Amino acid sequence: MLRSNEKVVLAYVEAFNRWDIEGLCRLFTPDALIYGVFGWGPLKKIQPIWAELFESFQIQLEVESILEEGDAVAMRYVERGTSVKPFRGKPATGRPYEIIAMEWFELKGGLIHRRWGARDMASQFKQMGLPLDL
Repeated sequence: MLRSNEKVVLAYVEAFNRWDIEGLCRLFTPDALIYGVFGWGPLKKIQPIWAELFESFQIQLEVESILEEGDAVAMRYVERGTSVKPFRGKPATGRPYEIIAMEWFELKGGLIHRRWGARDMASQFKQMGLPLDL
């Protein structure tokens, strides 16, 4: 049986897979901070990064493992996508990628308060034929 914080994180995955930025934002506290490979900060700073990633790579997440302890949730997943539009000045290659990634969430009042992502961007970009000099 899923616990309540796991359900919030799985709702995050569902919104992410729909490329639903508004839906994602509703799952975070107003003062949330998000840490990722392409930047970190409050939701206003991360929203354009999400939009850029969705548009350029058509990302989909498939949860492999999720663990909850208190207000913390850890998730390991397979991330798949394809380079379909230019990304940060680099042309689309049409090539797909698949990586294993992890995220750590801290929840507060039933919403995500902090989120950290760990992923192998070098492998992702190599599979898509993109340079790492972004």
